[in-house]
Amino acid sequence: MNTRTLVFLALLVGVGTVLHVVIPPTLLIKPDMMLAMLFLGIALFPDKKNVLLLGIVTGIITALTTGVPGGQIPNMIDKPITAFVFFGLYILLAKKLPKLTSLIISSIAGTIVSGTLFLGSLALLFKLPEAFLAMFGLGVLPAAALNPIFLSILFPVVIAILKRTNFTSTVEM
Repeated sequence: MNTRTLVFLALLVGVGTVLHVVIPPTLLIKPDMMLAMLFLGIALFPDKKNVLLLGIVTGIITALTTGVPGGQIPNMIDKPITAFVFFGLYILLAKKLPKLTSLIISSIAGTIVSGTLFLGSLALLFKLPEAFLAMFGLGVLPAAALNPIFLSILFPVVIAILKRTNFTSTVEM
């Protein structure tokens, strides 16, 4: 793996960690903004090794910073699976659509997959009460709305920075 790529991915995870910690909750449930950085990293460097690494690292970081009681194990389950689901969908869409459009569509689907996996595994492991739909509506849907907006602003900026610094990315706008 390229060291420069690893450093860039680490920066994205660092920014995602800060977002994950500082984003305020919507009625006690905090949208997972770490997903935006996970998706951005995969879109910029779409390689299976990078996807696996990002999935594991974001799972560990979100497990360490979660505010949900019992959310550590579900975060570590959900992030690697979500990373590969997003990767597959993004690769399929990027063949036929512009990269930014593919990123936006894939991020909506990936956020919903992530939220469903997280809440589903939380329910299975810790007998989540009947609040699944409420938690989905208050946590997952706001994140599914915010992530594409955030990524549509950030993606062109990051691409421009990568071009100016002669950084090698596999993505062109």
